[in-house]
Amino acid sequence: MQPRVTTSTLIKMKQEGQKITALTAYDYPFAGMLDQAGIEMILVGDSLGMVVQGKENTLPVTMDEMIYHTAMVSRACDFSMVVGDMPFMSYQGSLDTAIENGGRFLKEAGASAVKLEGGAAVCPVISALAKAGIPVQAHIGLTPQSVHQMGGFKVQRDEERLLKDARDVQAAGAFSVVLEGIPSPISAKITKELQIPTIGIGAGAECDGQILVLHDMLGINNRFLPKFVKKYADLAGVAKKGLEQYIKEVKGGEFPSKEYEYK
Repeated sequence: MQPRVTTSTLIKMKQEGQKITALTAYDYPFAGMLDQAGIEMILVGDSLGMVVQGKENTLPVTMDEMIYHTAMVSRACDFSMVVGDMPFMSYQGSLDTAIENGGRFLKEAGASAVKLEGGAAVCPVISALAKAGIPVQAHIGLTPQSVHQMGGFKVQRDEERLLKDARDVQAAGAFSVVLEGIPSPISAKITKELQIPTIGIGAGAECDGQILVLHDMLGINNRFLPKFVKKYADLAGVAKKGLEQYIKEVKGGEFPSKEYEYK
C-alpha cells in the first residue's frame, strides 16, 4: 500500500515536476473510487451545494453539512489527501471562529487540510490557521463565494492583483493554491514564481496540478458545463439506459425472474 499523500508529498511533486491530480467528492462510494484510482487530492467542495443539493450557488452550504460530507469522504480514503472546503461565513467573521471551524474539519471529519477562498484579504486567516496546526489551501481568481461581488462567474484577468494574491497567500503559510478561471499565461507566471503547488481549474496546463468537479467530468449532472470541463464518461447516459430497462422489465413481468427469488 502506498503511503497517504501529505502536504510534503505535494510540495515534493512540484519540485520534481510531477503533475498532481485532484477531484472533488462528496460521499463514501465515490471517494473510495478516487482513492483506489490513485488521485492524490480529494476536495470536499462547497460545490456540493449545486452538485448534490441542487442549489443555485455555494453560499447556502453550512459548516455542519460540510463536516457531514467530509467525514464520509475521509472514511473511504487510505491514499488520497482529503481537503475540506470552508463554506461561506465560516471564516470571514473572526479569527477565533475561523480556527474553531477549521479545527472541526480535522477533529470531526478526518480531513488533512482545509481550503478557503480569497487572496490578500484572507491572509490573516490563513496565517492564524497555519499557526494553529491546520494546513490551508488557498483559492484565488474566480472565487464562487464572491459571485455576487464579482457580478457573476467571470474569468479573472488582473495579472498584477493575481500575482500579489498568490505571493501573499504563500507568505501567509498556505501549502498550495487553487487557481480558478485565470488565463493560462497568468497562471504560468504564478506557478513559476511560487514555491508551493498550484492546482488549476480553468487555468491552463502550466499549473502543477488540475482539479475538476467529479460529477462534471463523469457526465453525471445535466447542468451547463464551463469551457474548461472535459467529460471523461457519460454515467448519466449509462444510468438512464439501466433505469429504462428496469422499468420495462418490471412492467412486463420479466423482473424478478426465478433466479432472483428465494426458495
